[in-house]
Amino acid sequence: MVVDPICLMEIDEKSAPAKSVYNGQTFYFCHESCKQRFEEDPEKYIDVEEKES
Repeated sequence: MVVDPICLMEIDEKSAPAKSVYNGQTFYFCHESCKQRFEEDPEKYIDVEEKES
């Protein structure tokens, strides 16, 4: 299970309705609208820990 970075819903990456790759990392979304919000400003939704690694 993974967490949608926009709405924080837990979803199964195998059946996620949408996904996006940013800086070599795949992010999964519960809906296309969450993916669109993420792609407008990905840095806003990436955890601080992920930015530092």
